[in-house]
Amino acid sequence: MIFNDITEFAAAVPQMSALAGLDLGTVTIGVAVSDRFLSVATPLETIRRKKFSLDAARLLEIAKDRELGGLVLGLPYNMDGSEGPRCQSTRAFARNLEKLTDLPISFWDERLSTVAAERALLEADTTRKRRAEVIDHVAAGYILQGVLDRFAHLRAST
Repeated sequence: MIFNDITEFAAAVPQMSALAGLDLGTVTIGVAVSDRFLSVATPLETIRRKKFSLDAARLLEIAKDRELGGLVLGLPYNMDGSEGPRCQSTRAFARNLEKLTDLPISFWDERLSTVAAERALLEADTTRKRRAEVIDHVAAGYILQGVLDRFAHLRAST
């Protein structure tokens, strides 16, 4: 089921289950996962996109292996907050993925996540070649950490 509201998504995620954050690009999908306490996001891997069925199969394999309780897709809003073609593509990916899994799916504003990831990698003195290899799943980590921080805030306010 797809949740547009992060609070409803949080309620749908089973207790003590991890989440995956996805940074969907046209060529790759960055994947990050959380711990079961939903406190820390860790970049996992970058999937080279082939076709939807193969991409989805790999994502669902990760979900099964890691016993995930939900998926969060970065939603690439335009800087003015409007939705462009990339948002539509991400929403379509989520709708197609929803047909293949019972896991709850939600979205998170990913504006500037790649910029933040690039900055962190530069500060870590990462080579250009290595940055290119890891940027997508590091960006997915930023997306997922945003969700985890929001979950912590929701827990604290109840």
